[in-house]
Amino acid sequence: MRTGKHGLMTAAVTVVCAVTVLAAPGTAFADPGPAPSRGAPSASPAPGPGRAKDLEAVRKKLDSLYRAAALATDEYNAAEEKAEKQNAEIVELAKKIVKGQEKLDRLKDRAGAAARAQYRTGGLPDEAKLMLSEDPSAFLDGSGRVLQGQRATKGLLGELSRAQEDLKTYAADASARFKKLEANRKAKATAQKKIEKQIAAAEKLESELAKEEKERLAKLEREAQAKAQTAWLDSGILKDLDRESTERGRKAVEYATAQIGKPYQWGAEGPKSYDCSGLTSQAWIAAGQTIPRTSQEQWKQLTRVDVEDMRPGDLIIYFDDASHVGMYVGDGSVVHAPRPGRSITIAGAGTMPILGVVRPDPATPDQ
Repeated sequence: MRTGKHGLMTAAVTVVCAVTVLAAPGTAFADPGPAPSRGAPSASPAPGPGRAKDLEAVRKKLDSLYRAAALATDEYNAAEEKAEKQNAEIVELAKKIVKGQEKLDRLKDRAGAAARAQYRTGGLPDEAKLMLSEDPSAFLDGSGRVLQGQRATKGLLGELSRAQEDLKTYAADASARFKKLEANRKAKATAQKKIEKQIAAAEKLESELAKEEKERLAKLEREAQAKAQTAWLDSGILKDLDRESTERGRKAVEYATAQIGKPYQWGAEGPKSYDCSGLTSQAWIAAGQTIPRTSQEQWKQLTRVDVEDMRPGDLIIYFDDASHVGMYVGDGSVVHAPRPGRSITIAGAGTMPILGVVRPDPATPDQ
């Protein structure tokens, strides 16, 4: 099938338009609130051993829901990061398509001029006109021009062919990248639905608790964290810790701790709110070191170190699925963005199951 100028320009415009549409803000999903209740609210059960067990089950259920939301947040962030990169690549390809079409148009104009010149001279090829010449010197001079003309014509045809092939390649590449971008856009939307579903379920569960139960639930949460931190410290993990950090590590800690008190917001990278990996990635960017955006990619790509060797600025990755991250600040503590409904805070580094530790700047402390 022949690809004309109109078709190629349409492809370029389509790519640019598609990029513009995809760059627009995503569709927001309504935050489902608790179902309206009818009649007088029922009295809360009196607290007792059975109710305490129920609250512990609620705490574990909330942890599960927020962890699922954190995992979906990593999926969302990864899809968003890929989409932004692919978006930029498609824009560059669109520019190449436009420039390629302009080059092809210029080459076609040159070929058309040559054809019109030949028509004006009777349609005779240069070789025939040369043989009919009665001037030997003109014959010799003209033979050189004929060879030059032949080479120029051959070169022009070659350029035309290459320009057409380049346009086909750019168009095919843009189409393939557009499909990937569309797939990532769908993955991002799916992850957003997962996040909002889990958070809505958690908020609904919490909304059904009486004030006294919420207070007791918060106490259970603090007790569970303290128990986990005590067990971690009792393991002797801090005994031989190297507490020195690099200059960049100090700057990253300074940035992260300066955000204490700001709210958690999934997908956020500051400056008003953050999610867990948004906080750590932005802290290291502020320190002059670019690191992956998500906790899972931070775990995959950054240099791993033993927990016993960690220093301030290192990142502690939590849970088997690497769905949470905090920054070690020394003395057995991390600064992190916990979950929806919480603010950035300092917490014990052992309050959650540690998967491992990664180091954004694997250099000696004096560097």
